[in-house]
Amino acid sequence: MTGFLFELTFLLAAPVWLLMILAPRLRVTERLAASPLTVLPILAVWSVLAAPVLPELWAAVTSPDLDTFRALTAHPNGAAALWAQVIAWDLLLGQWMYREARRLSLSPFLMGPLLLLTILLSPVGLPLFLIARATGTPRRDRRPAPAALV
Repeated sequence: MTGFLFELTFLLAAPVWLLMILAPRLRVTERLAASPLTVLPILAVWSVLAAPVLPELWAAVTSPDLDTFRALTAHPNGAAALWAQVIAWDLLLGQWMYREARRLSLSPFLMGPLLLLTILLSPVGLPLFLIARATGTPRRDRRPAPAALV
């Protein structure tokens, strides 16, 4: 069951990522990227994974040290719960990057690779996006970003 939930975590996020990368101008993409609710199914999976290791998880977050985290990740549910948390965070981060890029009218040809890199290694994708955001030349056809839907 844990293996299935581990894989389900990314499968729940993948459609939003695919739309942001491959169909950035579709209205449905803008609506999904504007909603923080996209992470709720992932957080539901996190809850199921975290429940059996809640004491270990609580110890790891209230008194963090390497040995405590090592013990938590030694449990399949602990490692899978941490993975779900990373996937949810990365998705929110990717949605923010997508919305910022749309607001600034940054090219989808620039953003596609940056979003893909963020899925794989967000600590690399985010700084590169911040550089592109600060130094990039936006396209001339600026338009306002869509309003957030909650």
